[in-house]
Amino acid sequence: MLPLLRDHRRAAARLLPPEVFAYYAGGSGEERSLREAHAAWGRARLLPRVLRDVSQVDTGVTVLGQRCATPVLVAPTASHGLAHPDGEVATAAGTAAAGSLLVLSTRADRPIAAVAAVAGPWWYQVYLLRDRELTAENVRRAAAAGASAVVLTGDTPYVGRKRRTGEVPRGAGELGDPAATLADIGWLAAAAGLPVLVKGVLRADEAAACVAAGAAGVIVSNHGGRQLDRALATAEALPPVARALRGSGAEVFVDGGIRSGLDVLVALASGARAVLLGRPVLWALAAGGAAGVTAALDAVTDDLAHVLALAGARELSEVTDDLLAPAPGRH
Repeated sequence: MLPLLRDHRRAAARLLPPEVFAYYAGGSGEERSLREAHAAWGRARLLPRVLRDVSQVDTGVTVLGQRCATPVLVAPTASHGLAHPDGEVATAAGTAAAGSLLVLSTRADRPIAAVAAVAGPWWYQVYLLRDRELTAENVRRAAAAGASAVVLTGDTPYVGRKRRTGEVPRGAGELGDPAATLADIGWLAAAAGLPVLVKGVLRADEAAACVAAGAAGVIVSNHGGRQLDRALATAEALPPVARALRGSGAEVFVDGGIRSGLDVLVALASGARAVLLGRPVLWALAAGGAAGVTAALDAVTDDLAHVLALAGARELSEVTDDLLAPAPGRH
């Protein structure tokens, strides 16, 4: 973990009420998926190129047609008002200042219009509710406010049980309809008039099925270890998903345990177009508001630029899977 991210986490633990910190930090079940997330990225080994002109390094990336200065994006997380008085408005402003993209949670504490007024590019995260018309109203409102994509969280037919005390109810009601199916992807895309990414995908066959059903791509995620405990770490789930979608035109993203530019480099080499940070943004928000969010995103991006150069890559298009050493036992 980068020192700044560690400092932000320590500051958040000191500044936030214990039950709020536990709500943000906790995972489901025995928290095995939560504990394994970061370590899994560290198991990858790299094969850097040499004697490449890396005097200039570009971290820019295009995601769903939107150009960003960094592939380090902000994942959807709930209730930013618990971390800072300005809530998601501060997060959006800090994300925009870093040249990044925000995925705004349905469970945000601040109105969409207020967030959109200060945001750079942003996507809107939704759950498929039993009341489909309410879901349609939500995504149409987001589209009208400037959202350029919808992120459908697909791994919450029910909310995972957490053992830590401090789960903070926010009156959001149900998170998803347990009767939702792949057929709803196309319905949601039509209702929003926007591309849909499905978040919570860990299987290659499920990724292909989501794209066949109308998704523009997937976010490889185990919900930060907050849903099914013992779910595979995203660092391990990502490569087969990326291989399954190669050549399809679908875009692949990943979150979970990413805490440094090296982690980002491994994710990109494993087939991700960009990564998303969740908890580190909340810690940064609690520690320093909008400026803290910018500082966290800049720190990871700066670290990525450094390791890109060391790996012999001038831009993200040069980060390919041949930078990864074969796993032990594979040839």
